[in-house]
Amino acid sequence: MEESILGITKLVNALFGKAALALLGVLHIQPSNPQYPIPNHIAMELLVFALAVVFFLWLRGRLSVERPGGTQLVMETLLRNPMGLGVVDLLENNIGHGALKYLPMIGSIGIFVLFSNLISVVPGLASPTAEVSVPLGCAMLVFLYYHWSGLKKHGPVHYGKHFMGPNVFLSPLMVVVETFSHLARLLSLTVRLWVNMMVSEMLYGIFLGLTLALFLFVGKLNALGYALAPIPLLAPVIFIVLHIFVAFVQAFVFTILPVIYLAGAVAEGH
Repeated sequence: MEESILGITKLVNALFGKAALALLGVLHIQPSNPQYPIPNHIAMELLVFALAVVFFLWLRGRLSVERPGGTQLVMETLLRNPMGLGVVDLLENNIGHGALKYLPMIGSIGIFVLFSNLISVVPGLASPTAEVSVPLGCAMLVFLYYHWSGLKKHGPVHYGKHFMGPNVFLSPLMVVVETFSHLARLLSLTVRLWVNMMVSEMLYGIFLGLTLALFLFVGKLNALGYALAPIPLLAPVIFIVLHIFVAFVQAFVFTILPVIYLAGAVAEGH
C-alpha cells in the first residue's frame, strides 16, 4: 500500500527535495518515491527538531528563579519531581557522583522521543517514532553512547573485562553471551517504541474514522438521532488521552533504560 504523503512532507520536499535527490544520487540510492525523496518520517523528524528549537529558545527567554511560569514548572518536573522519576533523578539514583554530565545526551533523546510521540495528536501530522527506522536510529545512538562512555571512563582494557566475566575459562562463552545481551538491548529499545507508537496511532485513526461514520449514520435517523449525534464524537477524546498516555510512557521507558545501560557501563565495579 502506497504511503499517503503528508502536507508537511510536500512542503519539506518543495524546499529540500532537489538537494535530497542530488545527495541520494551521489550515494547511489534510489528513493522509493522520486517525486518526494524525503519521506514522511524524515519530514516529521525535521519538524519536531524545528519546533523543539523554537520552543526551547522561547522558554529560555522566560526562565525565572523568582517567578517561574507554568511551562517552566512543567519542564522542571521532567527533570526533577517528588516521585523521583525525572531525568536528573534517574541519573543521580542510578549513576551517583558525576551523573549530571550525562544529562545533555540522555535528556535530549528523551525529549526528542516525547515530542515525536506527541506530535501526531495534531491532525494532519504523524509520529516519526511509528516508523521503525526512527526508533532504531535512537536506539543505535543510545547503544554507541553508553559504550563510548564506558570506554572513556574505564579504558578499552578495563571496560573489555566486563564482557569476559570473572572466570578465565568461561571468558569465551561470556563474551558471546554479553555480546548478544547488548545487541538484544538494541532490538528491545527499537521494537518496544516502534510497535507501541504504531499501534497507538493505528487505534486512534481507526476509532476516529468509526466514530465519524457513526456520527453521520445516527444524524440521518430522526430528530432523536440528531440530538444523540454528538455523543459518538466524544469517543476520540478517550483515544487521544490514551495516545498521550502511551506517548509519555514510551518516552519514560526510552529514558530510564538508557540510564540503566549507562549506569552499568560507567559503574565503578568495572
